[in-house]
Amino acid sequence: MKTSRRNFLARLAAGATLTAVPFSIKRALAQDPGPAIRDLYDRSVVIDATGSPEDFMGGWPRAHSLLTEEELTEIAESGVTAVDVTISDPDLMHTIRNIAGWHGAVANQPGKLLLVRKVTDIDEAKRSGRLGVILGFQHTEMMGRDLEWLNRFNDLGVRTIQLTYNKRSLMGDGCLEPADAGLSKLGFEAVEQLNALGIAVDLSHCGQRTTSEGIEASSKPPLITHSGCRALHDNPRNKDDETLRAMAAKGGVIGIYFMPFLGDNGTPWATRAMVLDHIDHALKICGEDHVGIGTDGPVPTVRESKEFFDMMKKVEKQRAEAGIQAPGEQGKFPYIQELNHPRRIEEVAQGMHLRGHAESVIEKVIGGNFHRVFGEIWV
Repeated sequence: MKTSRRNFLARLAAGATLTAVPFSIKRALAQDPGPAIRDLYDRSVVIDATGSPEDFMGGWPRAHSLLTEEELTEIAESGVTAVDVTISDPDLMHTIRNIAGWHGAVANQPGKLLLVRKVTDIDEAKRSGRLGVILGFQHTEMMGRDLEWLNRFNDLGVRTIQLTYNKRSLMGDGCLEPADAGLSKLGFEAVEQLNALGIAVDLSHCGQRTTSEGIEASSKPPLITHSGCRALHDNPRNKDDETLRAMAAKGGVIGIYFMPFLGDNGTPWATRAMVLDHIDHALKICGEDHVGIGTDGPVPTVRESKEFFDMMKKVEKQRAEAGIQAPGEQGKFPYIQELNHPRRIEEVAQGMHLRGHAESVIEKVIGGNFHRVFGEIWV
């Protein structure tokens, strides 16, 4: 059964025990961003196009659909305006339960969370200081061939849907499928229906041909919410320059992730410099209106402990056995250790500033571009 890393983590976390590690933003930040970048960050709409309000040890759905006080505190400290959280599961009832869990979390924390259905909800989240929760899928396994479920998921508030995960599905081939057969007839029909409903078409884990055909078929701007640039690191999870140009030509946005697929420096983590390198390259290829951030990780701090690392080893083994482990994933961790704090996107903004990017470009990358494109899709 195919599922995402977050699904594996959530299922394992139910039986895991984790001791919180004391945390300080001042200690975690590599460099004080300074008043100019801090002011830019605080006034900007900041969007993580793939992430989560929960830490990796969360395990959804939780009792009473509550985030922990520690998570809520770090969400408030983060400055993130909205995050697209993965709620899909190969099992239909698990997917519905996940949707209900996040509806419950928002209902239980109305002063801190806001469910995003339209772009004005992101504006309201920024105005009110709440975190906008965007419900998203990383595959379509749970619906089989029944595209009527797209209408139902739309009614339940799902705003982004990725057509395939790493392997082949009824919609098309994922990025690990050697045949690279592209979209199926059902996949083309799904793109058309998603466009009509105003749900974003996400092509992040899709195969090269599936991605290209999805871009061409979509009448709305296509998204690659969490990926990297293959020109910098040759990995099937990253997109080549031709694909990035085609996506940008249709008005889409790529979110650069904080994953090990950005490069390999011999450590279990990617680095802040790698993130900045991929942002720089994407800006060069796509232009300043088509690059954003999709960390593929939690907004709160990852609490490193023996229990956490033991759980990650189990996840790695299960993903390998399921055939969904990408090259470069083994022995690596899905977050960047030096950016392991809630203000991680602010630190990326500082890094862009030090590399000479204009404030207007930084503002677009840390959230403005996804804000714009969501407004064009969700209508």
